This record gives sequence, structure tokens and C-alpha cells, in this order.
Amino acid sequence: MSDGAAVPNSDADAGPTLEEAFRSERRRLLRYLGRRAGPDQAPDLVQEVFTRAAGSRQAGVLANPAAFLTRIARNLLIDRARRRHANNVILFPLDEARDEVVQPEQDMAIQASDLQRAYEQAIDRLPEKTRRVFLMSRVENLTYRQISKELGITVATVEYHMMRAIAFVATLMEAHR
Repeated sequence: MSDGAAVPNSDADAGPTLEEAFRSERRRLLRYLGRRAGPDQAPDLVQEVFTRAAGSRQAGVLANPAAFLTRIARNLLIDRARRRHANNVILFPLDEARDEVVQPEQDMAIQASDLQRAYEQAIDRLPEKTRRVFLMSRVENLTYRQISKELGITVATVEYHMMRAIAFVATLMEAHR
């Protein structure tokens, strides 16, 4: 099965784990995404690929993790293209009353607040340096190159800390559901 379909692995025939596949495929994914989305966007997109893969219910039972990562990268590019196309569509409302903002239900607000609290707690539990790198990327919107210069570390180290942070936060958020 070359499409990364989920099948249970026994210990005797266990292939590479998702993390091993990510490490071995990272450079290829950077080139692939860099050619299609631009070299500045590629590192963030690779992290998004890993985040989606780590959060997948199939993550632990993949026959071909490399193909699974490639499929996620392709789907990510398709999603970006759709969003870009959707942002170029201009809608002319026919009924202004219909388009008024609908107030969210109270339980949705409570759920959003709970998720936000769980997210912040997950970030607080990250190791100091990993948390700092993560916040510089996600809150300050710095590129990996900018973070590496500011902290005096390599881009690969920034990628390592981001991978750790994203995987950790994704795991805790999945457990919160």
C-alpha cells in the first residue's frame, strides 16, 4: 500500500515511525513545498505537515509514513490554493438582514474558552527554550531564520524546537478533546 493507508504493524515488521519518517523526509518536503509555495513559506508548511500527521488518528498505524507525509503536504497545498481562490471571490449580499452576525451560543463560548485555557496550559508546560522558540514563531510571527539569528542557534535547532512544541501541544490538545 503506497498511499500510507493505515494498517496495524506488529513489532516484528514495524516500519519507520512517523517521527523517523518526518526526520528522513524533512529535506525532501522542504524542497517540494519550497518549489510550490516559496522557500520562505516551506519551513512553516513542513511543520504544518508534521502537526497534521501527528494529530491524525492514523499516525500510529501507518504502512508507509513517508507517503502519508507526502499526501498531507499535497493536501495542504490544495487547501492553500482553495483559500486563496476563495479570498478572491467577491460576494454581493442580496439580503442584508440575512448576513448580520449571529451571536455564538453560550456553550460554544465556554468550549472555546476551555480550549484556549488548555492550549495556554500546554504551552506553559513546554521546556523554556522550546516555549520561547514556539512563541517567537507563533505570537511574534518571526521566521525560523529570524528566530535563529535572535537566539544565536541554527535554523535546524529552531525546526527541532518547533517540532517538539507542535507535537507536545497537539498531543495535549487531543487528550483534552
